[in-house]
Amino acid sequence: MLGLVGKAVTFDSGGISLKPGAKMSEMKFDMSGGAAVVQAVAAIARLGLPVKLVAVIGATENLPSGSAVKPGDIVRAANGKTIEVNNTDAEGRLVLADCLCHAVTQGAERIVDLATLTGAVIVALGSTYAGLMSNDDELAGRIEQAGERTGEIVWRLPLHEEYDELIKGTYGDLDNAPEARKAGTIVGGAFLSNFVDDTPWAHLDIAGSAWDLGRPYAPKGAAGYGVRLLVELARSYCVQ
Repeated sequence: MLGLVGKAVTFDSGGISLKPGAKMSEMKFDMSGGAAVVQAVAAIARLGLPVKLVAVIGATENLPSGSAVKPGDIVRAANGKTIEVNNTDAEGRLVLADCLCHAVTQGAERIVDLATLTGAVIVALGSTYAGLMSNDDELAGRIEQAGERTGEIVWRLPLHEEYDELIKGTYGDLDNAPEARKAGTIVGGAFLSNFVDDTPWAHLDIAGSAWDLGRPYAPKGAAGYGVRLLVELARSYCVQ
């Protein structure tokens, strides 16, 4: 069974770690990963593709309030791991953590998650590629091929045990926002890898490719990136 997981932060102010006011209005696009999963599932259903599928959407908002998570808080994920929240604007990985755990418990045999996770991926890859990280070469290869066929291309970034060292917490198991700011996009993927057990998994950071592509079919606003790629990925499992 293929598991699709999407981050849908419908508005991301940054929470207590408030974002700058400039372009904050664009943070309604922080739900692009979840939207892509919803529409991909709808397309797969309408096409009648014979594939077993489970979809998990983490839908929320990230706003400052009297009850908001604060920097320095420690939270416990669904799999029992504790997480130091050192920056509330790194909320997407917290949302996805429990979603990934849930997909595993639902019996997903392979998982793909989509999220506008890091600004670092925009610095690294611009709007041309989405960043891909994976613990499984076969799944990563399928995603790369699906991207080539649909024009929603990805660039694979490495996961390595040294990156795991960067996300170790001081008071909890994990740190959601290491102060060193090294390898920002990869650190996000390394964090998420803690919530999939041994399940083949891939993470797509679509922060650079989700909106304002400047292309004829998507010049402004949401680009719908990921819908065609996920449909094509699902199709690849129907032609064994």
